[in-house]
Amino acid sequence: MGIQKKEWMFLYLIHIFVLIGPCFAGDPFASYDLELSYITVSPLGIPQRVIAVNGKFPGTVINVTTNYNLVVNVRNKLDENLLITWPGIQMRRASWQDGVLGTNCPIPPKWNWTYQFQAKDQIGSFFYFPSLNMQRAAGGFGPFVITNRKIIPIPFNMPDGDIDIMIGDWYTRNHTALREALDNGKELGMPDGVLINGKGPYRYNTTLVPDGIDYETLNVEPGKTYRIRVHNVGVSTCLNFRIQNHNLLLAETEGYYTSQQNYSSLDIHVGQSYSFLVTMDQNASSDYYIVASARFVNQTDWQRVTGVAVLHYSNSQGKATGPLPDPPNDVYDTSFSLNQAISIRQNGSASGARPNPQGSFHYGSINVTDFYILRSEPPLIIDGKRRATYNGISFLNPETPFKLADAYNVKGTYKLDFPSQPMNRPPKSDRSLVNATYKGFIEIVLQNNDTIPQSFHMDGYSFFVVGMGYGNWTENNRGSYNRWDAISRSTTQVFPGGWTAIYVYLDNVGVWNLRTENLDRWYLGQETYMRIVNPEDTSNKTDLPVPDNALYCGALQKMQKEQKSSSLSIHRNSIVFIALLAVLSSVFSFWS
Repeated sequence: MGIQKKEWMFLYLIHIFVLIGPCFAGDPFASYDLELSYITVSPLGIPQRVIAVNGKFPGTVINVTTNYNLVVNVRNKLDENLLITWPGIQMRRASWQDGVLGTNCPIPPKWNWTYQFQAKDQIGSFFYFPSLNMQRAAGGFGPFVITNRKIIPIPFNMPDGDIDIMIGDWYTRNHTALREALDNGKELGMPDGVLINGKGPYRYNTTLVPDGIDYETLNVEPGKTYRIRVHNVGVSTCLNFRIQNHNLLLAETEGYYTSQQNYSSLDIHVGQSYSFLVTMDQNASSDYYIVASARFVNQTDWQRVTGVAVLHYSNSQGKATGPLPDPPNDVYDTSFSLNQAISIRQNGSASGARPNPQGSFHYGSINVTDFYILRSEPPLIIDGKRRATYNGISFLNPETPFKLADAYNVKGTYKLDFPSQPMNRPPKSDRSLVNATYKGFIEIVLQNNDTIPQSFHMDGYSFFVVGMGYGNWTENNRGSYNRWDAISRSTTQVFPGGWTAIYVYLDNVGVWNLRTENLDRWYLGQETYMRIVNPEDTSNKTDLPVPDNALYCGALQKMQKEQKSSSLSIHRNSIVFIALLAVLSSVFSFWS
C-alpha cells in the first residue's frame, strides 16, 4: 500500500526535526534590532541633537531570561563609527562581542553588525551604551534586564511591577563639543542638569526650573510594591537617588542579590545599577518627588543641576509641592557615602541564576595568586597633550583590536608589560596590557589620587568589593577586608584620596577592558586591558574562534568586504529557524 499524503508529510517532518533538532536542543534565542540615529529633543529646554535607539531616548529595553542566547543587530545611522558595549554581562567565551576597541573593529556609518552572546548564568539589572568617543554623553543607552528562570526562586515576593529609571548628568553641548573641549586641554565644567529617563526636572522651583520642561512621571497603584531599577548613565557625576517619603529596600545590584536593607537615599556612582523594592504605602494627598542630585559638591552652586521626576499615585489628590527631600549633608566629608557603600552586602542565602546559593563561593579562603595596584591621578601633560593615566600609563586605542591581532598573528599591536604597581618614572602613552593568568585569583587595589570620585569597571567579570578606605593603601589595610559577604559586582566607586580593594577569579578567557566609567577620564586614556589565555585550550572550548561576521580594520583592513546598507548579519541558528518556518509553512499549505 502507498503512503497517504498526510502520513508522508508526517514522516517528512520527523526527518526534518531529526536533522535540525540538535540546533534547538540548547537554550532559547532572543533577537533584537537596535538602530542608532540622531533625533532632536529639548530635555533642558534647549533643542539639541541626541543619539536615539529605535527612535527613542533613552533606548529600547532588552529583557531576557537567564541563559538566553542573544542576537542583537545594531544599525549605525550616525555620522561616525559606533560600538555598543554591555557592561556587567559576563559573555562567557565571547570577548569578541564586548564592543570596545580592544576587541571589536568599529561599525562604520551606514553599516550594521550583529552581536551574538549568551546571558549565561546571570540575572539582574544592567544597561548598554555606545563605547566610543564620549557618545554616551549624547545618549544611545538603554536598560538591559535579565530575569530569573521560573524554576529559580527570587528572595522576595514577586513585585507588582518593574520600572527602569536612567539618571545621569547632562550637558546641552553635544558629545563632539565635549570631545573638543577635552582635546583642547579643558575640563568639562559643571553639567547643565540631571536627566531622569531622558527628561528634565519637574518645575518644583519657578526660579531654578524654566517653564515648559518635559518631566518624567511614574504612575503607580497604592499599596503595591514595585521593583525599581536605577542606572547612572551619566558623564562623571555621582548622584544621590531618593523618593520623597518612601523607603528604598535594596535588593540587587549588577547581577547579585543583596542583603535587604532600607535606605532613605543611596549614592549611585557613574556606571552603577541598583534594584530597589518600593512599596506605595503613603497617603495620596499629593504626588511625590523623585530626586537625583549631585554629590560631593557645593549644593548652592549646583542647586540647578538636580533631576526631579514625579511619583503619581492613581488616587493622588494633587501635584507635588514644597521643597525637595534633603540630600545627605556631607559636602566636604565622604565618610557617610563610604560607610553606606560598605554596608551593601551579598545575600548569601539566595540563589542567583543557579539553584545553589550564590554565596557559597568562599572567596575569602582562596589564596591570592597576583596583586595589582592601579593608581589614578589628576590629568597631566604627556607629549604636549592633557591625558589621564593608570600607573603612569595613558592608554592609546589600537588600530587593530587585540583579539584580531592575536588571531591573525599581527605583531607589535601591544605589549604585555603593564606594571603591577605605580612606577617611579615619567608618565607615557602606550598600549600596555595586563598579562593575567588563567584561573588566577587576583587582588586589585584601586588607588584614587585624583580630586574627583571615580567609578572602576571590569568587562567580562564580576568582582568582590572587599574593602574601602582613605589615604594610600598599605598591606595593613587587608585587616579590614570583608572576606565573607562582600558584594559581587562589575562597577565600584573609588573616593578621592582613597582606595578600594577587589578580588576576582579569572576564569573567563579573552581580552577584557579595565577602565574608569567617568567619560572624561576614560576619553583621556584612563584604561587598559587584561589578556587571559588558556594555554591548554586547543579546540576553542574556553574561547570561541573569530566570528563569521567579524569586521576588519587596521593592519587587517584589506580583509574587510564591502557591506551593503540593507544587509543583515544573521546567526546561523536563526537561519535554521527561518528555514524551519518555511518548511512548516509549506507543510500547512500542502495539508490545506
